[in-house]
Amino acid sequence: MKKSRLAKSLVGISLSLTLLGSGSFMLGAPSAEAATVSAATTANRVIASGEKYMSVPYRYGARSGDTSHFDCSSFTQYVFKANGINLPRSSRQQSQVGTYVPRSQLKPGDLVFFYSPIHHVAIYIGNGKILHTFGKGGVTISNLNSGWWSSHFATARRVIH
Repeated sequence: MKKSRLAKSLVGISLSLTLLGSGSFMLGAPSAEAATVSAATTANRVIASGEKYMSVPYRYGARSGDTSHFDCSSFTQYVFKANGINLPRSSRQQSQVGTYVPRSQLKPGDLVFFYSPIHHVAIYIGNGKILHTFGKGGVTISNLNSGWWSSHFATARRVIH
């Protein structure tokens, strides 16, 4: 009887150590699915934050944190910061953070950049649309896949993981 109990205990300990060592059984660690849900939730919050400022006027060189006017990078910096993600101030600096994303793999919340060298940034919101600010209309939604925006696309970065 003692041998049977000892054998069962050793098997149990061995199995526990194997699972723990493989990373398959980690208490409190988020799963890949949970991380994806969290990233999608954060992206939706960033987009919703930005959409609150539709039509707010564009002003080149707008001050960080000023919500009466935005330029493209002060806009992205502001709405991401409102959701706990710090971005540098300029579009060129923002194009260096996060991870590179091919255009074919864009997800809502990704930053998209235009011109070469980089002079404009927008937020990809899905379905080929971008949320950004420029010119007379101020904060607006444009189609990434047609016209000027399509032909001047430079790169994209993912800062929500």
